[in-house]
Amino acid sequence: MKKFITIPLLAAMVLTLASCGGGKKDDRVDSGIDALKSDFGYQWEDTSAPILNDKGAQEISFTVYSSKNASAKDYNDMKIMQDLYASTNVNVEWQNVSESVYGQQKNLIFGNADERPDAIYHAGMTAGEIIKYAQRHMLLPISDYLEYMPNFKKILEERPDIKAQLTSEDGKIYSLPRVEEMGLLQSPNILFLNKNWAAAAIKAGAVTGVAESDLVDGISLTAAQAEQLMTYFRDNDMNGNGKADDERPMSFVYNNWQGNQCDLYGMFGLNDNLEHRVVVDGKITYTVQDDRFKEATNFIANWIKNNLIDKVSLETSQDNFLANGRASEIYGFFYWWESETAVSHPENYIVCAPLIGPDGKSQTACVSNNPEISTGEVIIFADTPNVEVLCTYFDRYYDPMVSAQINYGPIGIVYEEQPDANGMLVQKEIPEGMSADDLRLQNAPLGIIYLSDYAWEHVVNMEPRAKLRLERLKAYVTPYIPAGVTPTPNLQFTLDELNILTNYESALNDYIRTNLIKWLMNGGVSDSDWAAFQKDLTGRTHLDEIKAVYQAAYDRYVANK
Repeated sequence: MKKFITIPLLAAMVLTLASCGGGKKDDRVDSGIDALKSDFGYQWEDTSAPILNDKGAQEISFTVYSSKNASAKDYNDMKIMQDLYASTNVNVEWQNVSESVYGQQKNLIFGNADERPDAIYHAGMTAGEIIKYAQRHMLLPISDYLEYMPNFKKILEERPDIKAQLTSEDGKIYSLPRVEEMGLLQSPNILFLNKNWAAAAIKAGAVTGVAESDLVDGISLTAAQAEQLMTYFRDNDMNGNGKADDERPMSFVYNNWQGNQCDLYGMFGLNDNLEHRVVVDGKITYTVQDDRFKEATNFIANWIKNNLIDKVSLETSQDNFLANGRASEIYGFFYWWESETAVSHPENYIVCAPLIGPDGKSQTACVSNNPEISTGEVIIFADTPNVEVLCTYFDRYYDPMVSAQINYGPIGIVYEEQPDANGMLVQKEIPEGMSADDLRLQNAPLGIIYLSDYAWEHVVNMEPRAKLRLERLKAYVTPYIPAGVTPTPNLQFTLDELNILTNYESALNDYIRTNLIKWLMNGGVSDSDWAAFQKDLTGRTHLDEIKAVYQAAYDRYVANK
């Protein structure tokens, strides 16, 4: 199979895609349902039986184009893909490229009408792209083929909320989703505290109202107490390496999807996130329009000015944050999902409840808009021959037993051959010298899956680290999310609404990001600058129009779920 090697060859090589799957689509025979059934044994009702007979396996094939993680094997070589071929008799040739190359090839693929793959996996299609290409009749209306997709059809029947997030303005579904519901993504920040450093500060009399016996998981600290601890961490050689300037009293990764700064705004009763957009009692709300946002920003900026939050947190990458935490003990407080991946000695850290604000009562955990239901994950081109077979093949991914292996890796490599006493998949011990992430990324393609309550209760055991996250979130984070506050779900927009978002939303986000980082780095925002910022939000950045679009789409979502 041909591979994509260098970027200068993109335009030429995209023309070779069809040759990797058996020739141009125009040269391939679309057999029709009757012929598929009679000649190739096509069936879809029995989800545990082959989809095609041996003749079908030999004569029908599909080309699926996909980006992949750099650590992953070629999908053609992955055991889970080989197992799927053995169980379905559907021959899929995978065209793997890097994520960056896909970003550059995407428009070329859609622009070449004569030679395309049959489908794109990890398509990353936005709602706007789906509407655009659907109107050009380039995308298969998958909802017209649900008869051949019993697993996916059942999901849509049982979960109208998922259907609402997938259904376009014309009432059809053009993409397949990824659904992994664990209750984790909406709360990506947990605050950890170095209990040994805190004990030293308490012994030195640097902290008021906190005893060493209080240093247990779930400790509630006021902003003043946290400031006293951070001041002590800043001024002393806490890790004992002879240097008093390498400690980082509080650290996070600014604007990262997890372990970010947003929960600091909870000290002021705000439920902030990276988009500064959240649903409060059914209303789309932007935190940057709340005067408490100014107050919180100035408070946090003062911590940065006084080197209690290191400025590196505003500039570092996730990889650097993790590498620094594992290399030596430098963090006093830090935000992350789990201490076990962030620091080399997690046993030295305890979980804190959200910090209590300067008013002595505001203690809020924020919610992110990280979706547990991802749309636009797979698209199928409308001119794909024998498309019913490909739809049935992708439908198998939504079997929870298959979903688990697509998401984490196959039985025999990641999971034990024999299930546990409850018939559930059990993870094998991780090979020495590998991490759970290494093993997973090498052997799991990720992508379209359906792992929800039924799967976790009856099919597959959660990873131990996922269970630990859930336990911590339920005990120390989610109780502090105010009633009536929810993330903004994936929403479907009309073409007119998409035009508004396309014209204005990127500029709005850039304007907010530019001002916020300036305020945080330079000591805060003045009253006059805040007033000018508010005027611009409702004026030249068109926030009111953007908010109205989200509200209309959200209202439709609620009505249809």
